[in-house]
Amino acid sequence: MVVKSEKAATVILASGGYPGSYEKGKTISGLDAAAQVPGATVFHCGTKAAADAVLTDGGRVLSVTGMGETLREAVDTAYRAAGLISFDGMFYRKDIAHRAFER
Repeated sequence: MVVKSEKAATVILASGGYPGSYEKGKTISGLDAAAQVPGATVFHCGTKAAADAVLTDGGRVLSVTGMGETLREAVDTAYRAAGLISFDGMFYRKDIAHRAFER
């Protein structure tokens, strides 16, 4: 097992309407750019591959995780990568770890 001393933070990119009804089949852009952000990893949750695109296929579409020496760096990395991704109706919380930063 490998244990790292870095901090991690994850932002969920969700479909418009989630957790209620939502549309599927929206084209996702920016995945390659987000994957190039140092310390960021994009995990597919509710996606499906099409002939030449990645499409939404669930309510929780992507999990974008950032790593950093501090929690602030991890959160900033996750948001930087998440900001490069888009699809119609996409939304995500803008307050991840805000209570930790208020201390």
